[in-house]
Amino acid sequence: MTWVSRNLSCLVTAALLSLAVPGCASAQHVSPDSLEQVAREIIAAANYAALITLDAEGHPRARVMDPFPPEEGMTVWLATNPRSRKVEQITADSRVTLYYFDETGLGYVTLMGTARLVNDAEEKARRWKPGWEAFYPDRESSYLLIEVTPQRMEVISVKHGLDGDPSTWTPPALAIP
Repeated sequence: MTWVSRNLSCLVTAALLSLAVPGCASAQHVSPDSLEQVAREIIAAANYAALITLDAEGHPRARVMDPFPPEEGMTVWLATNPRSRKVEQITADSRVTLYYFDETGLGYVTLMGTARLVNDAEEKARRWKPGWEAFYPDRESSYLLIEVTPQRMEVISVKHGLDGDPSTWTPPALAIP
């Protein structure tokens, strides 16, 4: 079984299991603080995220990223090469989605919002991970930050008893001011 089919299988299983777990919480019964707490746990367990942008034809383009943990307001920072396709796509359309999947806890978090490209030297110095030298040999010209400010978050977690609507599978969601 390939990585993609295994993870897709896990996600479908999580969605189906969440419908059958007695006492699962619906979106109406989850406080915003609880939903955010569960989301942060899933994000920490996931380690990586898929950053999804829109190309010139409006098609979604996904790639695996190594994000920093979310800050206040669930703002997430990522790094990239300034010549990458994602930079061109974010420049043309700043709408993005971050998707985190926790295979062990059978949960996912989706953050939908806007991205901003940041090339400030102080901010770049603050947001550096050891080991990135191989990817960004010249921090001045080969390293750019992406700040994702979400407006909406959706969370599913079998581990925490958070499931979607039994009929539509719409997940518990939170508008982020």
